[in-house]
Amino acid sequence: MLLSPRNVRDAASNATRKILRGRLADLRPMPSELIDQGPHRSLYRYRTPGKVIPTGPPVLLVPPPAASAATAFDLRRGCSLAEHLVSTGRRTYLLDYGEADRRGRDPDLETWVDEVLPQAVARVAEDVDGQPVQLVGWCLGGILSVLAAAARPALPVASITSIAAPVDFDAVRPGGSLSGLARLAGGFAGGGESGLLSAFGGIPRPRAGNEYKISEIDRYLTRPVMMLANLDDADFLAQIEAVDAFTEEMLASPGRTVAQAYDRFFREDELACGEARVGDRRVSLSEVKAPVLVIAGRDDGLAPWRSVHPLTRLLPGSPDVRFATAPGGHLGVLTGRKARTTTWARLDAWLAEGSVRHGLRAARPQRERQLSRS
Repeated sequence: MLLSPRNVRDAASNATRKILRGRLADLRPMPSELIDQGPHRSLYRYRTPGKVIPTGPPVLLVPPPAASAATAFDLRRGCSLAEHLVSTGRRTYLLDYGEADRRGRDPDLETWVDEVLPQAVARVAEDVDGQPVQLVGWCLGGILSVLAAAARPALPVASITSIAAPVDFDAVRPGGSLSGLARLAGGFAGGGESGLLSAFGGIPRPRAGNEYKISEIDRYLTRPVMMLANLDDADFLAQIEAVDAFTEEMLASPGRTVAQAYDRFFREDELACGEARVGDRRVSLSEVKAPVLVIAGRDDGLAPWRSVHPLTRLLPGSPDVRFATAPGGHLGVLTGRKARTTTWARLDAWLAEGSVRHGLRAARPQRERQLSRS
């Protein structure tokens, strides 16, 4: 590949920055305040820039219940969904589950659906004078958002966006990467809830990160060539650094949750039937009364669009259900470089419709003493 003098200069500059600073990506988290905390949850409100006037219903970002998963919404400066939402005038909140508790307090699906998420939704609504909340869930966070809305129809939920959240695992091709992850989860869960999953609080970090890389094997195999071909592209190199940092810190969900999710969602494929066991009862997705936007990644090996799309037929009680696809894999569809003009643009339009639908004025959060997020 022949590089122009400008390309050579940019490549040399990137290499120099990498050597002197250790990285090109700006991994500083977006400024936020801790406004509520409880068992298995911390609720943050992102700070709004001084020149931005927040409007419309508040947005609550819901990650999978896993350590470091919340970072997916704030991957790096310039490619952060949280940064984008705040800069476009959305009052934005983040539900962070924190590290898995390895001292025996191992939450189950019922805890997430009946306690953690509903309490976070209620606290956000309280923070904005009772306005309903727009949920944006990624991966298992999308499934939990839908289940929580179904289990508690009275929750102040204005809308739900479910991104890369599979609900029909029979739709995944045999031998696919999702099937491999199911086998992995099944292997750990084989000892029951008192087995390795509970002992370690989830799939060990190196194993979880490696399984994610396996699901994106094509990209990892071609990465050296792609990096050489894009040495002059600082944004491309920064994205690779940010994704690597994310996968190195990724830890799968707490043991009991993984065991239950495997049994109910993978092995029994309950969600494909439109309901799931939560505690001692069955929750029907037909009870979801909020509008729902479903987004799938076109290159997602973990949650192919065929496993995501069926959610659209399982929500007869929702007044508006839509489906869209966008470029990217499991993480890329949420926060890849192309997501800035695809997924985020689609989400912007959806959230704007929510403002019109509810006729809501600008959010005015309560003034209170807050703890600054480190």
